Amino acid sequence: MLQIHNNLTRQKEEFKPLDANNVRMYVCGMTVYDMCHIGHARVLVVFDVIYRYLCEVYGKDHVTYVRNITDIDDKIIARANENGENFNALTGRFIEEMHHDSDALGILSPNQEPRATMYMAQIIEMVQTLVDKGFAYAADNGDVYYAVSKFEKYGELSGKHIEDLRAGERVAVEDAKKDPLDFVLWKAAKPDEPSWDSPWGKGRPGWHIECSAMSTECLGHNFDIHGGGMDLQFPHHENEIAQSEAATGEKFANVWMHNGFVRIDDEKMSKSLGNFFTIREVTKKYDPEVLRYFILTSHYRSPLNYSDKQLDTAKAALTTLYTALRGVEITAPDSRDTEYHQRVCNAMDDDFNTAEVLPVLFDLAKQVNRYKDSNEEKAKYFAALLSDIASMIGLLGQDPEAFLRGGSSVRGGDEGVSADEIDALIEQRNQARIAKDWAESDRIRDELKAQGVVLEDSGGVTSWRRE
Repeated sequence: MLQIHNNLTRQKEEFKPLDANNVRMYVCGMTVYDMCHIGHARVLVVFDVIYRYLCEVYGKDHVTYVRNITDIDDKIIARANENGENFNALTGRFIEEMHHDSDALGILSPNQEPRATMYMAQIIEMVQTLVDKGFAYAADNGDVYYAVSKFEKYGELSGKHIEDLRAGERVAVEDAKKDPLDFVLWKAAKPDEPSWDSPWGKGRPGWHIECSAMSTECLGHNFDIHGGGMDLQFPHHENEIAQSEAATGEKFANVWMHNGFVRIDDEKMSKSLGNFFTIREVTKKYDPEVLRYFILTSHYRSPLNYSDKQLDTAKAALTTLYTALRGVEITAPDSRDTEYHQRVCNAMDDDFNTAEVLPVLFDLAKQVNRYKDSNEEKAKYFAALLSDIASMIGLLGQDPEAFLRGGSSVRGGDEGVSADEIDALIEQRNQARIAKDWAESDRIRDELKAQGVVLEDSGGVTSWRRE
């Protein structure tokens, strides 16, 4: 029985989809004006794992996963103007970069990936509905604002109260706003900005209304799960609820999920502190699967502390798992009705607790190693279980040799001594050992060790991996 912590009710609840034949999840995706950073990586990996498990439980054909792309907003326009380029050229370039990073991390493609600029008609229609229902108003400056005081449930998701928010408002009320808490739905066109025709003149949408329009168009007025980073809970997701429920008259999303923040060496990640890392920067030094593994070591709602030490630990863990699979034929398991699968399902049913899945992988790796040299069939059996269970959370999908030799095709950076050079040195070492020239054999081992290459002798065969 799958239980999910619902941030709307602040408690763990049994997950009951509206329709078990069509489980629907919407996740706020990237705003594409720059390279994705490791905070984005966590969102991508967390909800990829959730999507994978929902597919395990309900069947892949019965789950609809929508992750949007914000391809028009203030930051995009500012960056495009700064670069002197068309905003579509800017967003198109960074959408490609985002897909490169998500592929490297082993992220499954969502069923739909709507872009805000492709849903302008739906956005304008929703704004008009809110105006017609009295939840929004056109101001003298050409903008259209949502009247927060009209929505009685405002603050339910974040636990904030309108009176407290208003009392803490330090910014003076804009002349056009009726209330400092009101937020923009439609922005009047300004010089050097892209714009679209609307009943209120040329303009463009505010950020919040984009997700309301895309999610309800793709998944319906009421759907199962809405997710995103914790930083979006307020005001973005709070505003989405206000807009969507006021427009449709129906409950918006039943379950709200938010992944925790990423910190760098116990400090908040920010460019000003110089501790801001893009996915591409990290994966020049580490295989992308190492970053994925690291993200899965913590429960998705917990803060995640990033450091090179943590990545080194994740790399060592993956090396252990891939080493167990090395040299063993990997096939599909005969059954998924095993104690190991049950342990994984118990962990995932408990609010997708991936941190409790990882020990199962190591128990299986121990079994593979136990039988590798003594019972080939048992080694193959446990290797099949290890590979299958790891695939449920998107791990161990590479060829073991490719991973251990640092040959992932998605990695960047300098790998140092080449595979051919290593193989040649190993052959020289083999000849030295045949001649019982142990000093030369040790010299070659030490030479490779100094270059980050570890030799492993087993059963008369020498294999190697990169540290």
